[in-house]
Amino acid sequence: MNRKILYAAGAVAVTAGLVGAMSQASASRTVGVLVRDFDDNFLTVMRNGLTDYAATLDGVEVQVVDGENDVGKQLSQIENFIAAGVDAIVVNPADTSATDAMTEKAAAAGIPLVYVNLEPINIDAMPANQAFVGSNETDSGTLQAKEVCRLLKEQGVTEAKVLVLMGRLSNQAAVMRTKDVHDVIATPECSFMEVVEEQTGNWQRQQGADLMTNWITAGVEFDAVLANNDEMAVGAIQALKAAGVPMDSVIVAGIDATQDALSAMQDGDLDVTVFQDAAGQGSGALAAALALANGEEVERKGYIPFQLVTPANMQAYLTVN
Repeated sequence: MNRKILYAAGAVAVTAGLVGAMSQASASRTVGVLVRDFDDNFLTVMRNGLTDYAATLDGVEVQVVDGENDVGKQLSQIENFIAAGVDAIVVNPADTSATDAMTEKAAAAGIPLVYVNLEPINIDAMPANQAFVGSNETDSGTLQAKEVCRLLKEQGVTEAKVLVLMGRLSNQAAVMRTKDVHDVIATPECSFMEVVEEQTGNWQRQQGADLMTNWITAGVEFDAVLANNDEMAVGAIQALKAAGVPMDSVIVAGIDATQDALSAMQDGDLDVTVFQDAAGQGSGALAAALALANGEEVERKGYIPFQLVTPANMQAYLTVN
């Protein structure tokens, strides 16, 4: 009988049948885990979610390596795990446009592979023993931009100039989150918004700060800053405060609901973020990998929903990520 992993908001729910199957599978399983950047705060929470879940399972060993945002290094790491004979591989890819090679290497070796957090571009062509666990990026930037639109209207702004801080352009999440913003602005309700500057900060706090400083120095006028992730949003806030810009004169929005971002929200500096369940993605990816290693069927796309976070409801998220 086929059993599928079911994904719910903020957690991974498994059918009763699958629990038994995974208990047997976890008797002696080794899973190789590739994380694109150990220094990223969000990915640290995701990694901890995966390893914490592994610690609850008897006989499961996870070997986690840092890809250092290097595609070539990640391909070598996959080859090393294959040579070591791991039972499954979990990959948080440095570049979603390079996942074909990863898929092919794992498929040729007959080792199940699960992508986590960043959706691979080849997802619909992946073999049956491969899957993705993450969140639907169509929702992330949409939730963010709609809330910024609502706040601007609430303030009585009729012509809003918007800055967009993009993530790494080779990542599907950055592409989709930016597209979401433009799609929202294209609607009649939010057509009063206009993107006046849009550059990549590569997900990095310092790069977000540097871009914001450059725009301020150049005299760019703006009413809101929409960042593809919280790290860049926090960087933008640091630059705004350093330049003496009153924080109540600009709306700043991020995505991920990291603890640093929520601290900024508590301080009244960050207006909007979107919760992405990092720990849930990590544990869900490991659950899917173990199920595939045991010959079970899992959903090809395991989506854990995004959730809008504002000052009104942030207390519920303060200890989550």
